[in-house]
Amino acid sequence: MSRSLKKGPYVNPRILKKVQALRPGDKTVIKVWDRACVITPEMVGFTIGVHNGKTHFPVYVVENMVGHALGEFSPTRKFISHGGKAAKAQAAGKK
Repeated sequence: MSRSLKKGPYVNPRILKKVQALRPGDKTVIKVWDRACVITPEMVGFTIGVHNGKTHFPVYVVENMVGHALGEFSPTRKFISHGGKAAKAQAAGKK
């Protein structure tokens, strides 16, 4: 369910304060646990480490990401391939 238009997008003021303290072109990674925070135009060009439940996943923010939540770009599940012996034999056959 989306947020009310009357309220506007959810942006954590602490994250904005940290982003505004950085200089343009700074390579510092800002660690963030707030996955629901929406990306604003001020965040473009910076790297934000979004917590995925285990580690901080570095996300370089570009212009197309504005309006999306930070959590959308940090996967929380690791895919391990399906199958057993048959999948291994098929993968070996492709090589």
